[in-house]
Amino acid sequence: MYNLSNIVLAAANPVRVIGTAVLVVLVLVAVVFFLLFLKFFRLWLQARLSRADVKFSELIGMWLRKVDTRTIVLSKITAVQAGLTLTTRDLESHYLAGGRVPNVVRALIAANRANIELTLKTATAIDLAGRDILEAVQTSVNPKVIDCPDPERSRGTIDAVAQDGIQLKAKARVTVRANIERLIGGATQETIIARVGEGIVTTIGSAITYKSVLENPDDISKSVLAKGLDAGTAYEILSIDIADVDVGENVGAQLQAAQAEADMRRAKAEAEKRRAMAVAREQEMKALVVENEAKVPLAIAEAFQKGNLGIMDYYRLKNIGADTSMRDSIAKGKKPEA
Repeated sequence: MYNLSNIVLAAANPVRVIGTAVLVVLVLVAVVFFLLFLKFFRLWLQARLSRADVKFSELIGMWLRKVDTRTIVLSKITAVQAGLTLTTRDLESHYLAGGRVPNVVRALIAANRANIELTLKTATAIDLAGRDILEAVQTSVNPKVIDCPDPERSRGTIDAVAQDGIQLKAKARVTVRANIERLIGGATQETIIARVGEGIVTTIGSAITYKSVLENPDDISKSVLAKGLDAGTAYEILSIDIADVDVGENVGAQLQAAQAEADMRRAKAEAEKRRAMAVAREQEMKALVVENEAKVPLAIAEAFQKGNLGIMDYYRLKNIGADTSMRDSIAKGKKPEA
Protein backbone atom coordinates (compact mmCIF):
# COMPACT_ATOMS: atom_id res chain seq x y z
CA MET A 1 0.00 0.00 0.00
CA TYR A 2 1.10 3.54 -0.81
CA ASN A 3 2.21 5.82 1.95
CA LEU A 4 0.19 8.97 2.55
CA SER A 5 3.26 11.18 2.08
CA ASN A 6 3.98 9.65 -1.33
CA ILE A 7 0.42 10.36 -2.41
CA VAL A 8 0.75 14.01 -1.34
CA LEU A 9 4.06 14.44 -3.17
CA ALA A 10 2.65 12.90 -6.34
CA ALA A 11 -0.29 15.26 -6.25
CA ALA A 12 1.94 18.25 -5.64
CA ASN A 13 4.26 17.64 -8.60
CA PRO A 14 1.76 18.69 -11.36
CA VAL A 15 0.90 21.83 -9.42
CA ARG A 16 4.55 22.69 -9.16
CA VAL A 17 5.08 22.12 -12.91
CA ILE A 18 2.11 24.33 -13.83
CA GLY A 19 3.26 27.05 -11.48
CA THR A 20 6.72 26.99 -12.95
CA ALA A 21 5.33 27.24 -16.50
CA VAL A 22 3.10 30.16 -15.56
CA LEU A 23 6.04 31.91 -13.93
CA VAL A 24 8.17 31.43 -17.04
CA VAL A 25 5.41 32.83 -19.26
CA LEU A 26 4.99 35.82 -16.98
CA VAL A 27 8.72 36.44 -17.03
CA LEU A 28 8.80 36.25 -20.85
CA VAL A 29 5.84 38.61 -21.13
CA ALA A 30 7.51 41.01 -18.73
CA VAL A 31 10.74 40.85 -20.71
CA VAL A 32 8.87 41.53 -23.98
CA PHE A 33 7.00 44.46 -22.47
CA PHE A 34 10.23 45.79 -21.06
CA LEU A 35 11.94 45.58 -24.43
CA LEU A 36 8.97 47.25 -26.12
CA PHE A 37 8.99 49.89 -23.43
CA LEU A 38 12.65 50.58 -24.13
CA LYS A 39 11.95 50.60 -27.90
CA PHE A 40 9.04 53.02 -27.83
CA PHE A 41 9.73 54.98 -24.68
CA ARG A 42 11.52 57.79 -26.46
CA LEU A 43 8.74 58.21 -29.06
CA TRP A 44 6.03 57.96 -26.41
CA LEU A 45 7.77 60.54 -24.21
CA GLN A 46 8.33 62.85 -27.17
CA ALA A 47 4.65 62.67 -28.10
CA ARG A 48 3.64 63.11 -24.48
CA LEU A 49 5.73 66.22 -24.03
CA SER A 50 4.36 67.61 -27.32
CA ARG A 51 0.74 66.95 -26.24
CA ALA A 52 0.29 64.69 -29.27
CA ASP A 53 -1.66 62.14 -27.22
CA VAL A 54 -0.16 58.90 -28.59
CA LYS A 55 -0.83 56.00 -26.26
CA PHE A 56 1.70 53.27 -25.59
CA SER A 57 -0.81 50.67 -26.64
CA GLU A 58 -1.22 52.44 -29.97
CA LEU A 59 2.53 52.25 -30.51
CA ILE A 60 2.51 48.52 -29.88
CA GLY A 61 -0.49 48.08 -32.16
CA MET A 62 1.25 49.97 -34.97
CA TRP A 63 4.34 47.83 -34.44
CA LEU A 64 2.26 44.67 -34.77
CA ARG A 65 0.60 46.03 -37.95
CA LYS A 66 4.05 46.85 -39.40
CA VAL A 67 3.44 50.58 -39.47
CA ASP A 68 6.35 52.99 -39.27
CA THR A 69 5.70 54.34 -35.77
CA ARG A 70 8.27 57.09 -36.07
CA THR A 71 6.64 58.52 -39.19
CA ILE A 72 3.19 58.52 -37.62
CA VAL A 73 4.31 60.00 -34.29
CA LEU A 74 6.45 62.75 -35.84
CA SER A 75 3.68 63.63 -38.31
CA LYS A 76 1.14 63.91 -35.51
CA ILE A 77 3.53 66.01 -33.40
CA THR A 78 4.03 68.35 -36.38
CA ALA A 79 0.26 68.64 -36.90
CA VAL A 80 -0.43 69.30 -33.20
CA GLN A 81 2.29 71.93 -32.99
CA ALA A 82 0.73 73.64 -36.05
CA GLY A 83 -2.68 73.70 -34.41
CA LEU A 84 -4.29 70.90 -36.45
CA THR A 85 -6.47 68.17 -34.96
CA LEU A 86 -5.55 64.81 -36.46
CA THR A 87 -6.08 61.39 -34.90
CA THR A 88 -3.51 58.64 -34.83
CA ARG A 89 -6.00 56.28 -36.49
CA ASP A 90 -6.45 58.63 -39.48
CA LEU A 91 -2.72 58.92 -40.03
CA GLU A 92 -2.19 55.19 -39.62
CA SER A 93 -5.00 54.28 -42.03
CA HIS A 94 -3.58 56.61 -44.68
CA TYR A 95 -0.13 55.06 -44.19
CA LEU A 96 -1.58 51.54 -44.59
CA ALA A 97 -3.34 52.68 -47.78
CA GLY A 98 0.02 53.58 -49.30
CA GLY A 99 -0.17 57.33 -48.78
CA ARG A 100 2.59 59.80 -47.96
CA VAL A 101 1.66 60.87 -44.46
CA PRO A 102 4.36 63.57 -43.93
CA ASN A 103 3.51 65.14 -47.29
CA VAL A 104 -0.19 65.31 -46.44
CA VAL A 105 0.48 66.83 -43.02
CA ARG A 106 2.76 69.51 -44.47
CA ALA A 107 0.15 70.28 -47.14
CA LEU A 108 -2.57 70.67 -44.49
CA ILE A 109 -0.33 73.00 -42.49
CA ALA A 110 0.50 75.10 -45.57
CA ALA A 111 -3.19 75.32 -46.53
CA ASN A 112 -4.13 76.32 -42.98
CA ARG A 113 -1.51 79.07 -42.94
CA ALA A 114 -2.70 80.37 -46.33
CA ASN A 115 -6.41 80.24 -45.34
CA ILE A 116 -7.11 77.65 -48.04
CA GLU A 117 -9.95 75.27 -47.28
CA LEU A 118 -8.47 71.77 -47.36
CA THR A 119 -9.82 68.85 -45.34
CA LEU A 120 -7.95 65.69 -44.39
CA LYS A 121 -10.29 63.61 -46.55
CA THR A 122 -9.60 65.72 -49.63
CA ALA A 123 -5.86 65.81 -48.99
CA THR A 124 -5.59 62.04 -48.56
CA ALA A 125 -7.74 61.43 -51.66
CA ILE A 126 -5.48 63.69 -53.75
CA ASP A 127 -2.38 62.01 -52.34
CA LEU A 128 -3.68 58.50 -53.04
CA ALA A 129 -4.58 59.60 -56.59
CA GLY A 130 -0.87 60.13 -57.22
CA ARG A 131 -0.88 63.93 -57.16
CA ASP A 132 1.60 65.88 -55.06
CA ILE A 133 -0.76 67.64 -52.67
CA LEU A 134 2.02 69.73 -51.13
CA GLU A 135 3.09 71.04 -54.54
CA ALA A 136 -0.55 71.77 -55.37
CA VAL A 137 -0.97 73.85 -52.21
CA GLN A 138 2.30 75.67 -52.88
CA THR A 139 1.22 76.38 -56.46
CA SER A 140 -2.11 77.64 -55.20
CA VAL A 141 -0.29 80.11 -52.95
CA ASN A 142 2.58 80.90 -55.30
CA PRO A 143 1.51 80.59 -58.98
CA LYS A 144 3.98 78.97 -61.33
CA VAL A 145 4.92 79.73 -64.92
CA ILE A 146 4.64 77.09 -67.64
CA ASP A 147 6.57 77.42 -70.91
CA CYS A 148 4.48 76.77 -74.00
CA PRO A 149 5.52 74.68 -75.74
CA ASP A 150 7.41 72.55 -73.23
CA PRO A 151 11.11 72.86 -74.26
CA GLU A 152 11.80 69.34 -72.99
CA ARG A 153 9.23 67.73 -75.30
CA SER A 154 9.20 69.85 -78.47
CA ARG A 155 11.38 71.98 -80.71
CA GLY A 156 10.59 75.08 -78.68
CA THR A 157 8.20 77.10 -80.86
CA ILE A 158 4.56 77.08 -81.92
CA ASP A 159 4.42 77.42 -85.71
CA ALA A 160 1.37 78.90 -87.41
CA VAL A 161 0.64 80.49 -90.80
CA ALA A 162 -1.29 83.74 -91.31
CA GLN A 163 -3.74 84.17 -94.18
CA ASP A 164 -1.09 85.88 -96.33
CA GLY A 165 1.02 82.69 -96.24
CA ILE A 166 3.78 83.92 -93.89
CA GLN A 167 4.79 81.53 -91.12
CA LEU A 168 5.17 82.84 -87.56
CA LYS A 169 7.00 81.07 -84.73
CA ALA A 170 5.72 81.99 -81.26
CA LYS A 171 6.61 81.21 -77.67
CA ALA A 172 4.30 81.77 -74.72
CA ARG A 173 4.51 81.71 -70.93
CA VAL A 174 1.40 80.68 -69.04
CA THR A 175 0.96 81.65 -65.39
CA VAL A 176 -1.27 79.15 -63.57
CA ARG A 177 -2.54 78.61 -60.05
CA ALA A 178 -3.63 75.21 -58.73
CA ASN A 179 -7.33 74.71 -58.14
CA ILE A 180 -7.69 72.39 -55.12
CA GLU A 181 -11.36 71.67 -55.81
CA ARG A 182 -10.63 70.41 -59.33
CA LEU A 183 -7.38 68.65 -58.49
CA ILE A 184 -9.12 65.26 -58.30
CA GLY A 185 -10.01 64.29 -61.85
CA GLY A 186 -8.73 67.52 -63.38
CA ALA A 187 -6.41 67.55 -66.38
CA THR A 188 -2.71 68.19 -65.87
CA GLN A 189 -0.49 70.97 -67.21
CA GLU A 190 0.11 69.02 -70.45
CA THR A 191 -3.51 69.77 -71.32
CA ILE A 192 -2.97 73.46 -70.57
CA ILE A 193 0.06 73.53 -72.90
CA ALA A 194 -1.85 71.75 -75.67
CA ARG A 195 -4.85 74.08 -75.42
CA VAL A 196 -2.73 77.23 -75.36
CA GLY A 197 -0.79 76.01 -78.40
CA GLU A 198 -4.02 75.31 -80.25
CA GLY A 199 -5.36 78.77 -79.37
CA ILE A 200 -2.19 80.49 -80.63
CA VAL A 201 -2.31 78.57 -83.92
CA THR A 202 -5.98 79.47 -84.39
CA THR A 203 -5.42 83.16 -83.61
CA ILE A 204 -2.46 83.51 -85.96
CA GLY A 205 -4.28 81.57 -88.67
CA SER A 206 -7.23 83.96 -88.52
CA ALA A 207 -5.00 87.04 -88.95
CA ILE A 208 -5.25 88.69 -92.39
CA THR A 209 -1.54 89.48 -92.48
CA TYR A 210 1.43 88.53 -90.35
CA LYS A 211 2.23 92.22 -89.82
CA SER A 212 -0.84 92.70 -87.65
CA VAL A 213 0.35 89.89 -85.37
CA LEU A 214 3.82 91.39 -85.08
CA GLU A 215 2.36 94.82 -84.32
CA ASN A 216 -0.01 93.60 -81.60
CA PRO A 217 1.17 90.29 -80.10
CA ASP A 218 -0.99 90.97 -77.03
CA ASP A 219 -4.04 90.31 -79.21
CA ILE A 220 -2.99 86.67 -79.19
CA SER A 221 -2.96 86.63 -75.38
CA LYS A 222 -6.37 88.27 -75.14
CA SER A 223 -7.92 85.98 -77.73
CA VAL A 224 -6.50 82.80 -76.23
CA LEU A 225 -7.31 83.81 -72.65
CA ALA A 226 -10.93 84.53 -73.60
CA LYS A 227 -11.45 80.92 -74.73
CA GLY A 228 -11.57 79.56 -71.15
CA LEU A 229 -8.81 77.04 -71.70
CA ASP A 230 -8.62 76.04 -68.03
CA ALA A 231 -12.05 74.40 -68.02
CA GLY A 232 -11.85 70.85 -66.66
CA THR A 233 -8.23 71.20 -65.58
CA ALA A 234 -6.59 71.25 -62.17
CA TYR A 235 -5.32 74.78 -62.76
CA GLU A 236 -6.63 78.30 -63.15
CA ILE A 237 -4.94 80.36 -65.87
CA LEU A 238 -4.01 83.79 -64.57
CA SER A 239 -2.28 85.17 -67.66
CA ILE A 240 -0.86 84.20 -71.03
CA ASP A 241 2.14 86.21 -72.15
CA ILE A 242 3.70 85.99 -75.63
CA ALA A 243 7.43 85.77 -74.97
CA ASP A 244 8.63 85.88 -78.60
CA VAL A 245 7.30 85.97 -82.16
CA ASP A 246 9.63 85.33 -85.11
CA VAL A 247 8.95 85.36 -88.85
CA GLY A 248 9.49 81.99 -90.49
CA GLU A 249 9.21 80.87 -94.08
CA ASN A 250 6.87 82.10 -96.80
CA VAL A 251 4.69 79.01 -96.78
CA GLY A 252 2.18 80.53 -99.19
CA ALA A 253 4.84 81.10 -101.84
CA GLN A 254 6.16 77.59 -101.32
CA LEU A 255 2.69 76.16 -101.78
CA GLN A 256 2.15 78.22 -104.93
CA ALA A 257 5.51 77.10 -106.32
CA ALA A 258 4.66 73.50 -105.54
CA GLN A 259 1.27 73.93 -107.23
CA ALA A 260 2.90 75.51 -110.29
CA GLU A 261 5.37 72.64 -110.46
CA ALA A 262 2.53 70.15 -110.24
CA ASP A 263 0.62 72.00 -113.00
CA MET A 264 3.74 72.04 -115.20
CA ARG A 265 4.24 68.30 -114.75
CA ARG A 266 0.60 67.68 -115.57
CA ALA A 267 0.89 69.85 -118.71
CA LYS A 268 4.05 67.99 -119.75
CA ALA A 269 2.26 64.71 -119.26
CA GLU A 270 -0.65 65.90 -121.41
CA ALA A 271 1.77 67.16 -124.13
CA GLU A 272 3.66 63.88 -124.08
CA LYS A 273 0.38 62.05 -124.43
CA ARG A 274 -0.62 64.16 -127.46
CA ARG A 275 2.87 63.72 -129.00
CA ALA A 276 2.64 59.96 -128.61
CA MET A 277 -0.78 59.97 -130.25
CA ALA A 278 0.56 62.08 -133.14
CA VAL A 279 3.52 59.73 -133.65
CA ALA A 280 1.18 56.77 -133.63
CA ARG A 281 -1.07 58.51 -136.20
CA GLU A 282 1.97 59.30 -138.38
CA GLN A 283 3.11 55.70 -138.31
CA GLU A 284 -0.40 54.61 -139.17
CA MET A 285 -0.51 56.96 -142.19
CA LYS A 286 2.93 55.81 -143.36
CA ALA A 287 1.79 52.24 -143.20
CA LEU A 288 -1.29 53.19 -145.21
CA VAL A 289 0.91 54.92 -147.85
CA VAL A 290 3.18 51.89 -148.12
CA GLU A 291 0.15 49.66 -148.48
CA ASN A 292 -1.27 51.85 -151.25
CA GLU A 293 2.13 52.07 -153.03
CA ALA A 294 2.24 48.29 -153.08
CA LYS A 295 -1.02 48.29 -155.01
CA VAL A 296 0.37 50.58 -157.79
CA PRO A 297 2.19 47.81 -159.80
CA LEU A 298 -0.95 45.67 -159.66
CA ALA A 299 -3.02 48.57 -160.95
CA ILE A 300 -0.53 49.20 -163.78
CA ALA A 301 -0.57 45.52 -164.77
CA GLU A 302 -4.35 45.49 -164.78
CA ALA A 303 -4.40 48.66 -166.91
CA PHE A 304 -2.03 47.00 -169.45
CA GLN A 305 -4.27 43.98 -169.64
CA LYS A 306 -7.41 46.04 -170.22
CA GLY A 307 -5.69 48.34 -172.73
CA ASN A 308 -6.15 51.44 -170.65
CA LEU A 309 -2.39 52.09 -170.47
CA GLY A 310 0.11 52.05 -173.31
CA ILE A 311 3.86 51.57 -173.33
CA MET A 312 4.52 55.26 -173.85
CA ASP A 313 2.23 56.13 -170.94
CA TYR A 314 4.22 53.73 -168.76
CA TYR A 315 7.58 55.36 -169.72
CA ARG A 316 6.20 58.83 -169.03
CA LEU A 317 5.09 57.59 -165.60
CA LYS A 318 8.60 56.23 -164.92
CA ASN A 319 10.17 59.53 -165.99
CA ILE A 320 7.89 61.45 -163.62
CA GLY A 321 8.94 59.09 -160.77
CA ALA A 322 12.61 59.58 -161.63
CA ASP A 323 12.24 63.37 -161.69
CA THR A 324 10.49 63.31 -158.34
CA SER A 325 13.23 61.12 -156.82
CA MET A 326 15.93 63.44 -158.19
CA ARG A 327 14.24 66.53 -156.73
CA ASP A 328 13.97 64.80 -153.32
CA SER A 329 17.65 63.89 -153.42
CA ILE A 330 18.68 67.45 -154.34
CA ALA A 331 16.49 68.85 -151.55
CA LYS A 332 18.13 66.47 -149.03
CA GLY A 333 21.67 67.20 -150.28
CA LYS A 334 22.27 63.71 -151.67
CA LYS A 335 23.57 62.59 -155.01
CA PRO A 336 20.81 61.53 -157.36
CA GLU A 337 20.80 57.82 -158.13
CA ALA A 338 21.77 56.84 -161.65
